[in-house]
Amino acid sequence: MNFDLKTLDLAAAASEKCDLLVVLIPEGFKPGADALSALVALALKNGDLSLKAGKQLQLYQVPALAARRVVLVGGGDGAARAVRQAVLAAGGAIKAPHTKRVVLCWAGAAAADAVGAAVQAVAEASYVYTTTKSKAEARSLGRCVIGVASPADVREGFDSGVALVAGVEFAREWGNRPANHATPSLLADAAKTLAKLPRIQCKVHGPAEVSRLGMGAFMAVARGSEEPLRFIELRYNGAAKDKAPVVLVGKGITFDTGGISIKPAPEMDEMKFDMCGAASVLGTFRALGELQPAINVVGLVPACENMPDGRAVKPGDVVTSMSGQTIEILNTDAEGRLVLCDALTYATRFKPAAVVDIATLTGACVIALGGVRSGLFANNDGLAAALQQAGESAQDPCWRMPLDDDYADGLKSNFADMGNVAGRAGGSITAAKFLQKFVGDMPWAHLDIAGTAWRGGAAKGSTGRPVGLLVHYLLGQAQAKAAGKAASVPRVAAKPTAKRAPRSKAA
Repeated sequence: MNFDLKTLDLAAAASEKCDLLVVLIPEGFKPGADALSALVALALKNGDLSLKAGKQLQLYQVPALAARRVVLVGGGDGAARAVRQAVLAAGGAIKAPHTKRVVLCWAGAAAADAVGAAVQAVAEASYVYTTTKSKAEARSLGRCVIGVASPADVREGFDSGVALVAGVEFAREWGNRPANHATPSLLADAAKTLAKLPRIQCKVHGPAEVSRLGMGAFMAVARGSEEPLRFIELRYNGAAKDKAPVVLVGKGITFDTGGISIKPAPEMDEMKFDMCGAASVLGTFRALGELQPAINVVGLVPACENMPDGRAVKPGDVVTSMSGQTIEILNTDAEGRLVLCDALTYATRFKPAAVVDIATLTGACVIALGGVRSGLFANNDGLAAALQQAGESAQDPCWRMPLDDDYADGLKSNFADMGNVAGRAGGSITAAKFLQKFVGDMPWAHLDIAGTAWRGGAAKGSTGRPVGLLVHYLLGQAQAKAAGKAASVPRVAAKPTAKRAPRSKAA
């Protein structure tokens, strides 16, 4: 799908030939003398339209308007959140069959971030998955024109929105693919395609290389599968070579049966989404390839399946991680932390400015935060604040959870340096405490996206989150550096205070 940014007022929008004209009308709207303004004014006068965000009035073949269909939508206060809500409210019309060209016009001033939100909302509303459907109808929408009074003022927001659409849809595509169409090898092939973009390099490590690296925890998870593991290493080089990169680590379990500690059958099909952390890293690099910010980024994806084969790792087995620390595997369904811990150890070689891992790690995080916010854990206040602010800006929010040392007590083992689980209580926190044992003094954050990476039920599918959060964070770091500020956070671990720890019921 293509997006265009164009100078349009309501008078000009009335002459735009398109299948659908969406008019965003903010609170305090002042009508002009043109036909479209008169139509809006009449609808408001008669009470047929409210300017509350998302309220709409649909019209068909209105005289004096070139558009076949028209949707008047309340834009609320005009902020990005209200605009997103308004565009999604018109999603049915945007996604309707035979809607090939849409014009989205502001009936007032437009802010750059609101334009970016509108672009992303149009893409979200019109998204269709087709890869493994023999008779699926692809997205009919081919072009969306964004009409504003002053394109130069919103160009940055528009460009960011278009790049985020590319990144989010890349992540959604690979998150949605069934596990037999998204094996570790196929995921690695997808990563290689990103190397065609400027400044991006890709290297894929196979089982032999991973064995030489000593990634015993990662290899243990992969033992039960016929599909060979892959360790994907992406690099985006947007700054000088001597500038420390931000490292993103994405959990890439392309299917999770739970292993010997097998999961219940209901909804096990959704465990194809257990690689959404990996998909978000790939999607972020897809967006970086479009935006080309002045920052260095490394992406690491340990990809494998977790299967219950005769060779599979068993509860009670002890494995040695790349760091040299030994782990008693008390539950083979707590496998994500095992592949991540070796990738986090590998990340230390880059001497990163910050490390962020992204994983569909625990059902406990779903209980704590539902599907609204991702769980955020961090050993550094500055990094946590930057990520939380990025999430708010991207409308891809997270919430900081505690990391008190007492939570690690349950990880003690009589037979290894640690166990891989610590019971049900505070499960998302103890999982984060496990990962923390492998980051040393690196500024590190962990995003548990188990509740936000996909939706179930009738709307089942990947959301592409948290690509928006990650891209906004990286752009913020690049902008801070360009402004002469410290783009990296201090290399001093800071424990969250009691005020920052939300009172949630993780389980």
